[in-house]
Amino acid sequence: MKKNFTVLFFLISAIVFSQKKYAKEISFITENDLYTSTYYDRYYTNGMFLSYRYLAKENNKNLEKKIFEFTLGHKMYTPFKAILVNPDNHDRPFAAYLYGSFGIHKIYKKNAALKTSFQLGVLGPNAFGKNLQDFIHDIYGFKEAVGWKYQIKNAIGLNFNVAFDQKMLNKTGEYFDVFWTNKAKVGTIDTNISSGFLTRIGFKPLQKLANSIAFNTNINNKNTAYYREVESFLYIKPTLRYTLYDATLQGSFLNTGSLVTNTLKPFVFNLEVGYQFTANRFHFAYIYNYNTDKSNNLNATNGHTYGTIAIHYLIK
Repeated sequence: MKKNFTVLFFLISAIVFSQKKYAKEISFITENDLYTSTYYDRYYTNGMFLSYRYLAKENNKNLEKKIFEFTLGHKMYTPFKAILVNPDNHDRPFAAYLYGSFGIHKIYKKNAALKTSFQLGVLGPNAFGKNLQDFIHDIYGFKEAVGWKYQIKNAIGLNFNVAFDQKMLNKTGEYFDVFWTNKAKVGTIDTNISSGFLTRIGFKPLQKLANSIAFNTNINNKNTAYYREVESFLYIKPTLRYTLYDATLQGSFLNTGSLVTNTLKPFVFNLEVGYQFTANRFHFAYIYNYNTDKSNNLNATNGHTYGTIAIHYLIK
């Protein structure tokens, strides 16, 4: 009897533990080519993103959830070698972009989600790219990046971004699924459109789009039908992007005084391969990113790789 009571106690504890709801989340994401190679330091060389998201208290009848998100982000770009002194040898310009954004993520009951966001920021020396790269290089003992005096000039960043995800195969079982994923951006920093597929392969039963770390939708309150669940999966995400404008490469049309610029290649293939998992209130991710050349006349013409490390924490 005592043994049965003990087993029952642990079963109840496990159920209570798993059925907790957290309506808020903070996350920190860092991206760097050092996470895929300790030798290369070029092109899109560093990104950092701090986000806070929370669940709306009320939804309309068509929505599973509505999530609000605030993000502070920073992106940094350098030529093939950041230590080159002569700007004639820069195969792409130095550039930095610092921004804040506000987004609304609507998750519909038909296994679809729409996210819209607005960015306000600054491109150029006021984004402190040189200061940040000097700090990173000091930590790792790298040589000073001396070409920042030729970076893209200061300009205001105003961008409107849209993302849409839709489940494609409704009967793929608990451990495998496929989504159609799309993004569009228009503004003074990026203007492009992309489309592709996201495939998840689960080590645990996969959660729905409305409650998965794959889509940052795993926050809940008393009005949602979901609870925090254990997740562990690999995913692969190939996409094709068509770009009309990239201020970090071409310079901003709001300030045409940049000394070093380059022309873009409109079509770019991107590939993400990653692993994500939960651990109590945390969830973690490591992603290997590859893209084909984004611009012409590059010294490295076999594409670019970088890694993403993400840490998320749920809050009551």
